[in-house]
Amino acid sequence: MTQEHPAEEHVEEARLPQQRGVAGPAADDGGRPVAGAARAAGRRRLLTTLVGAVATAAGSGAVSAAATGAVAPAALPAAVPGRPERRALAQIRAEEPFPTDRASVVHLVQRTTWGATPQLLEEVRARGPEAWLEEQLAPDAVADPVADDLARRYRWHGWSISRVRQELPAGDWELLWDLGSLTFARYVWGRRQLHEVMADFWSNHLNVTCPSSDVWDNRHDYDATVVRRHALGRFSDMLVASARHPAMLRYLDNASSGRWHPNENYARELMELHTLGVSAGYTELDVRAAARVLTGLTVDDATGLYRYDAYRHDTGAATVLGWRTEAHSAAAGEEKALSLLRWLAVHPSTARFLARKLCVRFVSDEPPSALVERVAQEYLRTGTDVAATLRLLFRSPEFWASAGAKTRRPLEGYVAALRLLGVGPDARGTTGLSHLSWLSREMGQQPLAWPAPNGYPDVAVAWQSASATLYRWNRVILAAGGWWPNMLTFRPLRQLLPAQLPATYGGLFDELGRSLLLRPLQGRERTALLGFCGKTETSPLRSTDEWLGWRLHHLVATVLDAPAHMVR
Repeated sequence: MTQEHPAEEHVEEARLPQQRGVAGPAADDGGRPVAGAARAAGRRRLLTTLVGAVATAAGSGAVSAAATGAVAPAALPAAVPGRPERRALAQIRAEEPFPTDRASVVHLVQRTTWGATPQLLEEVRARGPEAWLEEQLAPDAVADPVADDLARRYRWHGWSISRVRQELPAGDWELLWDLGSLTFARYVWGRRQLHEVMADFWSNHLNVTCPSSDVWDNRHDYDATVVRRHALGRFSDMLVASARHPAMLRYLDNASSGRWHPNENYARELMELHTLGVSAGYTELDVRAAARVLTGLTVDDATGLYRYDAYRHDTGAATVLGWRTEAHSAAAGEEKALSLLRWLAVHPSTARFLARKLCVRFVSDEPPSALVERVAQEYLRTGTDVAATLRLLFRSPEFWASAGAKTRRPLEGYVAALRLLGVGPDARGTTGLSHLSWLSREMGQQPLAWPAPNGYPDVAVAWQSASATLYRWNRVILAAGGWWPNMLTFRPLRQLLPAQLPATYGGLFDELGRSLLLRPLQGRERTALLGFCGKTETSPLRSTDEWLGWRLHHLVATVLDAPAHMVR
């Protein structure tokens, strides 16, 4: 798939955002009309060149992915701009301290957060990357005043399911939209960044689509008491909490399941998506048996809370792979169901399935099988302890050798851009936060909103979309210009540069690279951008130049539009 004239559409739409129903200026910061055709053609040539820098290094097979901002990691050699050279596995030993060179710190932070910033990198290097990671693995000890303040701005924050049912009309989606908005805000401004990454991971793994009507009163509680409470705890505890939560019970229909007609939806997804994986060798008979065992786990219609209904439970003998129960009393049914859940949580197939997903998230789209096996064994050895499992993964030589082997998804690219630009939340209220969530919907990755039980995919090939890339480009230029959402707080772009400006345009691009790509611009990147500005490396830089004034936001957005920004 090729993309025709992406830059022209980008500039024209950013120049006239009101055509898309978005408030914004039709002139530059100084009131001068934007020269549409010439600038569009120039930006088209520039972005084509930047994409070409990646495509040339990667080979023709990567051109399609690069053009849409999703560069397939498997096709990227070490020479690609923005990708640190991979170190041989033999050079890194798991028992050694974490490397502290800048490229390694950037790699660690990019993988374990929603986007590194120069300020965060300095914090990690000063604290020590290993010590910082240990703090992130124990998020309750990390102060997070901004995210906590934003959460308190939502009137429903902290409400129980019962209170929601008392205070909101039945079926009201206000809380569900707000939950997506708050989730986005935590990604951008939260300090418990690894916790936010893992909350996203588990929200997809144990997906309950938000918004959806059956969970109008309880999805916020599912987020708090299942996903966030257990995100770095024990998976077995999270699985049981999910199975007994009214959100999951209603979403996958176990609430309506009974001994007279067991509903297989939850049992099937439990085995295929939540635990064993589709290749584990279970059969339709296993699914049906699991569905019978899980009857009785339901929701009280009067309160909206979980309850076990012995009358609905199938008391017959059942066999699910190697797990068995004899015929039993209805009163013992809940215990039998929980036994099955905990058995599934520690099954070797579950360990391998989860280990591979974690390695896909943090290492590469096709992770080494030897690493997957070691992560799976650690998961089992520690009793499904997520933090301990991640600790081994992050100490692995494969992790440190994988720099540049992941591509950001659309939401990740946009969030990372907001973090790099230093965009702040609304001074008060939540209107701007809500707009951010809606903007992410246009990119195809609104937080928590994936419509199927399997959650958003986390491989580059799934996101090779020209439209999503175009949306992201346009939203980034609006943020760089400080235009939209205009309820947010935008810092002056000149703050991306040192107080003492560099003397030349070569120095300017050094600084923009360090601020936005976390490394100096290289090779064809520099050549393309210098050509776009009509300058050379040694052209003198003056504080009154247009590229430091009314055209600076175009320059900043273009750097963030380059494929190098989408390398995670």
